[in-house]
Amino acid sequence: MERITVSLDERSYPISIGAGLFNDPALLSLSAKQKVLIITNHTVAPLYAGKITALLDQKGCQSAVLELPDGEQYKSLDTFNTVMSYLLEHNYSRDVVIVALGGGVIGDLVGFAAACYQRGVDFIQIPTTLLSQVDSSVGGKTAVNHPLGKNMIGAFYQPKAVIIDTNCLSTLPAREFAAGMAEVIKYGIIYDYDFFVWLEQNMESLYALDEQALSYAIARCCQIKAEVVAQDEKESGIRALLNLGHTFGHAIEAELGYGNWLHGEAVAAGTVMAAKTAQLQGLISQEQLDRIQAILQKANLPVHTPDSMSFDDFMKHMMRDKKVLAGELRLVLPTSIGTSDVVKGVPEAVIEQAIDYCRTV
Repeated sequence: MERITVSLDERSYPISIGAGLFNDPALLSLSAKQKVLIITNHTVAPLYAGKITALLDQKGCQSAVLELPDGEQYKSLDTFNTVMSYLLEHNYSRDVVIVALGGGVIGDLVGFAAACYQRGVDFIQIPTTLLSQVDSSVGGKTAVNHPLGKNMIGAFYQPKAVIIDTNCLSTLPAREFAAGMAEVIKYGIIYDYDFFVWLEQNMESLYALDEQALSYAIARCCQIKAEVVAQDEKESGIRALLNLGHTFGHAIEAELGYGNWLHGEAVAAGTVMAAKTAQLQGLISQEQLDRIQAILQKANLPVHTPDSMSFDDFMKHMMRDKKVLAGELRLVLPTSIGTSDVVKGVPEAVIEQAIDYCRTV
């Protein structure tokens, strides 16, 4: 088992990574008679809710399970209100511990509910998708979507622990696994050239669900995320780099409807748009752009602009991005493979050219 610490003084917490962790009750640091609410979705519940309940029973906890619908379209204020109503109707007090069992939608939604219920209760992240294991479960970003923008209503609220059982990936649909790979590849592009090269060389092992390869990749992503969050919890500086491809990608999700493209698919296409923007600005070479595009395609990810989206469609959503300051769009762009920066003042004509480039790939 790999153990990584997110260092945030008194709010520090462990990330535990390994195969078969759902069989280890010691990972749940809960006392007997502790009230625990597991919040999951209809897809994950039949697979793993019983295993987590059994662990809690071994510790003498009082647990219940709330199942929500599955899908990005349910990461909404309506579903948030469903969670709040359940907590209030069942008279949970501030000492409840909430467990987020599922992918990024469940983790973000449940984390936001934990941040808000009675001004904050403890919660534990148990991510079951690759994307949530390497990205959304770590760092304390919680949110729901709004029709006008993704993750626009939320809070920074850290979990008490993150438990990553890599065996969960054996039940993950191929499309969801590929979507998670977009975030894995992102870390290599923005932060770690050696990891990018390792991914180029080990893609087949990852898709074969090789336990050693998966554990290494997930741990490296979590190490990078933990390092970045420890330096910049509230995204006032370096943490913004983790949003490579997201400004373009969120525009795709918002325009086409949440769930039409998976988040990782939109980020993959957005990453090529960002890389092309960087190449046009002279920040990276054509060869580096080609490598970024090739690794995403090797991971079975889309790298094209949706046919139905115009440049104006992109810009109306991108100008609502949380990185916009004083009306000026700022983009995360690679400055080489392994380094990146937040760049402002990119001409709209260059952005349009990058979007149009992705219509031809």
